[in-house]
Amino acid sequence: MFYLLLKHVFLGPLLRLLFRPRIEGLEYVPDEGAAIVAGNHLSFSDHFLMPAVLRRRITFLAKAEYFTGPGLKGRLTAFFFRSAGQIPVDRSGKEAGRAALREGLEVLSRGELLGIYPEGTRSHDGRLYKGKVGVAAMALGAGVPVVPCAMVGTFEVQPPGRKIPRIRRVTIRFGRPLDFSRYAGMEGERAVLRAVTDEIMYAILELSGQEYVDRYAAEVKAEAEEARKTARRRTR
Repeated sequence: MFYLLLKHVFLGPLLRLLFRPRIEGLEYVPDEGAAIVAGNHLSFSDHFLMPAVLRRRITFLAKAEYFTGPGLKGRLTAFFFRSAGQIPVDRSGKEAGRAALREGLEVLSRGELLGIYPEGTRSHDGRLYKGKVGVAAMALGAGVPVVPCAMVGTFEVQPPGRKIPRIRRVTIRFGRPLDFSRYAGMEGERAVLRAVTDEIMYAILELSGQEYVDRYAAEVKAEAEEARKTARRRTR
């Protein structure tokens, strides 16, 4: 109920009014049945803009930090994400990855839409990074299509560190569903998972027009942060 109120009464109409999203390829998102929508992740705003334009409810695997923040702000954020039906996922370690896989497969087993950001984290510089293979494991394990999605302009709306979004028009672009039935029963093969993930990322790249980096975003973020710390130490 809270999800429907947000989408149709409170948040959805406001987002469509402020950001006037151009919506392309919405017909590629199936009207019924399980499917994965896999998108690039440029901004915190992505969590709200994509669901606002979809005809169906979508459940995202959201990072656990959104549910464990301190203070009033943390409690309100956790309440919002839980009420909207989003699932907390611990992103640290192999067992965390297996737990995320189980949660995602459970959503798909109910015939619902599952939203995934294969990069695993927001892009810190607007580029598209290498995808993690969890999206492929879920697609093959559940035998469902993957709809690629590109958020265009949301990095400029709310880049990392900006709390209040800029008001400007964005584009949300969906691509043709990707069918991986030819790999049925091969979800345990690492090479297959990598090939499927790379195909998904290439489809997102074609839609978004971003520069691609064949490295994991978390690794590059960590290196950039360490470089900033080193530079600060040298200037003291």
